[in-house]
Amino acid sequence: MRTSLLQPSLRAALVVLAACFAFAVARAQDVTHVVSGTIEKVDAGAKTIAVKTADGTVETVKFTDKTTVHGLKDAANGADLAGKEGGHVIVHATGEGADKTAHSVEWLGDKTVHTTEGTVEDVGKGTKTVAVKTADGTKQAFVVANHATVDTGKTVGRYSVVGAKKGEHVTVYYTEEAGKKIAHLFKHL
Repeated sequence: MRTSLLQPSLRAALVVLAACFAFAVARAQDVTHVVSGTIEKVDAGAKTIAVKTADGTVETVKFTDKTTVHGLKDAANGADLAGKEGGHVIVHATGEGADKTAHSVEWLGDKTVHTTEGTVEDVGKGTKTVAVKTADGTKQAFVVANHATVDTGKTVGRYSVVGAKKGEHVTVYYTEEAGKKIAHLFKHL
């Protein structure tokens, strides 16, 4: 009699355990990546963008009809980047390896993307400014771009939601415009 009472409970526990495992696997597959570099090739037929990174590697990322492009007036989706080879981009993608799929692309065009590594010293209150202190002790001020993102190593989110916090060790990806450093990405180290 005791065995028959435990069987439904054991089955229910196994179902819950299996559901938790399936959920964990699904979450692991949604790993978010940021790829920064120049467009090497856009294949509208295959729906892929090949991006050459600063270290010389080429990462190919898929795009869908839902992939958005920011910063380019005549582009609304990934296919619109065809013919824009050589331009600088920051791609936000999910997945791993050949299954990386872009959900958004920030077009920077002919602007060179620079990087600075350091510790966040100050975050402007009510303004979109961040100051970072580098290893040599210099302090660099950045204006945060409207589409700026933060890569925490676990997730990627809009700067307006995630923000930057004093004491965080980051790499800042930025461009220079009119004498100002415009931050497009804060990547936690």
